[in-house]
Amino acid sequence: MKLFVWDLHGVLEQGNDRAVVDISNEVLSSFGYTPRFGYADGRRLYGHKWYEYFAFLLPEEPHERHLQLQDACFTLSEERPELQYRWMQPTPHVNDVLAGIAARHQQIVISNTRPGTLDMFLKLLELTDYFTPDRAFAVDQHVRDVQTTKKDVLAQYLATRAPFEEIVIIGDSAGDMHLAEVAGGTTYLFAHPGFAFRKCPSDFRIRDLRTILNHT
Repeated sequence: MKLFVWDLHGVLEQGNDRAVVDISNEVLSSFGYTPRFGYADGRRLYGHKWYEYFAFLLPEEPHERHLQLQDACFTLSEERPELQYRWMQPTPHVNDVLAGIAARHQQIVISNTRPGTLDMFLKLLELTDYFTPDRAFAVDQHVRDVQTTKKDVLAQYLATRAPFEEIVIIGDSAGDMHLAEVAGGTTYLFAHPGFAFRKCPSDFRIRDLRTILNHT
């Protein structure tokens, strides 16, 4: 049996880059700021930590204010999920791919978000059948001094399981590709059409998730 390790944002979903812009602009307004993000900014900054968006837009503000704005964004996204629902959708073919993997192998998702937000996203995307609570892990890396990393989560998960035949990692960032440092594995770097691939080593680069089925 193989283990497939998924990232969520930018891989299993599409459209969150626009939702992030809408939420950020709502928060900027509530804090009395005039500058606003455009959707082109959302595409260019996608994959950065949320506070880094505000560091980009408001470089003169202290880091503590960037963190306050980030916290307000997380709160708003949980209080007004319709801001996510407007744009966020499953990536094309994601259900067929996850079902094909589930028939023979095991899979988990490790997402750079907060636990309550991850649960909301999985429900919105209708992916809870594939990623039950024991297979869905949130790693809040939206701080400078990260206590727990994706590598830590994967290592802890593997330590409590029998060895897998192979580990297959699918993500859209260098951090995802570095998960192979935990216990080896094959890495797939994914990017949606219209988005640039991140500059990092990977075994494969793909724009269609169905390619993953070749590895089952």
